[in-house]
Amino acid sequence: MWEGFRNFLMRGNVVELATAVVIGGAFTKIVDGFMKAFVEPLIKLILGSSDPAKSLEVLSVGGFPVGMLLAAIVNFLLTAAVVYFFLIRPLSSFAARFAPPPPPPGEDITLLREIRDLLNSQNVR
Repeated sequence: MWEGFRNFLMRGNVVELATAVVIGGAFTKIVDGFMKAFVEPLIKLILGSSDPAKSLEVLSVGGFPVGMLLAAIVNFLLTAAVVYFFLIRPLSSFAARFAPPPPPPGEDITLLREIRDLLNSQNVR
């Protein structure tokens, strides 16, 4: 029984998941810091409100606090935009710069391409 439990814990999936949760927690602090340092002051400057999220939260329709939902959606979209435009895109282009070139096509692919090109040149009218 304990051996099975130990094997479960030592599998790569559990260790990778635990690592992802820890890194995700640290990553959340980076995104929150960027949002508080740059995005929120920019929104305050544009909207002129001292706290735009609070002013959005007070909206209600028929007694339902839809402003809370709208504030959560806006917060999610802003966070997603920060993550994508300031982290994902730059890191992807950086990784692509240092990625190894794709391997050259094999002889069979080269031969098939030559046959295709010959057939295309014979069918031109």
